[in-house]
Amino acid sequence: MNRIACAVSFALSRSQLIAPGILAFLLGELAWTQRSWAEAEGFSYKNDFYNHAQDGHVYLTSFLFSLVELVVLCLRAVYLAFLFTPCIAMAPFADSFGLEFRKTWLQCVHCTLEKAGPAFIKWGQWAASRPDLFPKDLCAVLAELQTKAPAHSYAYTKKTIEKAFCRRLTEIFENFEEEPVASGSIAQVHRATLKFRHPGQRIKPILVAVKVRHPGVSEAIRRDFVLLNLIAKVSSYIPTLRWLRLDESIQQFAVFMMSQVDLAREAAHLSRFIYNFRRWKDVSFPRPLYPLVHPAVLVETFEHGENILHYVDDLEGHVGIKSGLAHIGTHALLKMLLVDNFIHADMHPGNILVRMTQGTAADTVLFKSKPHVVFLDVGMTAELGKKDRVNLIEFFKAVALQDGRAAAENTLKFSKHQSCPNPSAFVKDVEKSFISWSSVEGDSMSPAECMQQLLEQVRRHKVNVDGNVCTVIVTTLVLESWQRKLDPEYDVMHTLQNLLFKNDLVEDLVYTIEGVMAP
Repeated sequence: MNRIACAVSFALSRSQLIAPGILAFLLGELAWTQRSWAEAEGFSYKNDFYNHAQDGHVYLTSFLFSLVELVVLCLRAVYLAFLFTPCIAMAPFADSFGLEFRKTWLQCVHCTLEKAGPAFIKWGQWAASRPDLFPKDLCAVLAELQTKAPAHSYAYTKKTIEKAFCRRLTEIFENFEEEPVASGSIAQVHRATLKFRHPGQRIKPILVAVKVRHPGVSEAIRRDFVLLNLIAKVSSYIPTLRWLRLDESIQQFAVFMMSQVDLAREAAHLSRFIYNFRRWKDVSFPRPLYPLVHPAVLVETFEHGENILHYVDDLEGHVGIKSGLAHIGTHALLKMLLVDNFIHADMHPGNILVRMTQGTAADTVLFKSKPHVVFLDVGMTAELGKKDRVNLIEFFKAVALQDGRAAAENTLKFSKHQSCPNPSAFVKDVEKSFISWSSVEGDSMSPAECMQQLLEQVRRHKVNVDGNVCTVIVTTLVLESWQRKLDPEYDVMHTLQNLLFKNDLVEDLVYTIEGVMAP
């Protein structure tokens, strides 16, 4: 094979045909300049051309593989171009042809992203948390994107698990349900009974959830990111799109996506949350069962519970339970934000379960029970730098005090590369919004609605906001919205105000939170 590769390489270099000449040139480049590729694959680098030619088949295979990848990428780009053409063509007229036309366009965007694949579905869900970049109605439509996907075969699930843990399925699980409980765009979940965590060491059977990544997801997302990066780089040369800083947004989104695709990273997030909430009796997370953790497979405890929407929308009465849920949610979020600096950034109702602890009296168990909250799907998290964290706390202080100028000035500090064309006009408009909020007419307006208006001003004035900061703000708004439904009398911002002004030093907030709000 080595001699054939050498002969082909020299024969092509002497050919008078254009295409073989180009191929020979590329092979020569691979042989002489791609030292890092060989080292990455574990090959030693040699200065002798003949020794390079000995590995010619490796370079040839790598080149052919890259050529195939390029063809697949081009075909994917053509498909996406056709798919997104209707949305792009309708976009300039979305605000001009009336409300019905805009609704049609929004529905078109929704359907297009669902058909485009997991990377674009996740991008839509991520974009829904960026009202500083996109209109409110578009964010609402993107938030409804469904991550349901066709389930892959049980044979693939079995093969993936056995390959990940180098053990047969029956050597790990006592029972394994072939039909998945749920299937998302990244992975699907099976219910099983675990009997062996370590080879040959039988344990008491545990009901577990086994999350298995879909085949080809990583490759599909990687290709889509190549295209998204290309679009972001092109947008930096378009003056009207430059302020969006799509390249930075794509990088932030890439980190989020890697957390979703790499199930081992999600297990690490779970372990960190479990440690942070180790003293809390009414908040918990699924527990990853090491060593059964792999980038493509995650085994964790199966958590029972009712979706929190049951208590928000369906359950009538039971004011005590609803009020307790509102308090638990607020306390948990503020602990993540102010104490741990590690925030669950995907805290929508679908990722929150509620179960009731048993009461003493069997006939009044619902009233004697205490709610327990379980947070799921912690792939998407946010951490803030020290400066951003201080700015965010000052921002919340300003909102609590209804100080529009301070809120606007802190918002302008939420990006290292602020490119707002007219900061003074932004400050004035935010001040006007806060003045109307503090007036008699604005008494019925909630703090969340006021912050939504502020984010609308951010978008209108093209103010740059760091993605993690915006994610934290939007998570607070999402939590505040369903907590207001649970307990209309409970004021999240008032609780935040009491906390922030109880002790003005950020360093002492650990003591404040643990002392005032720990269960």
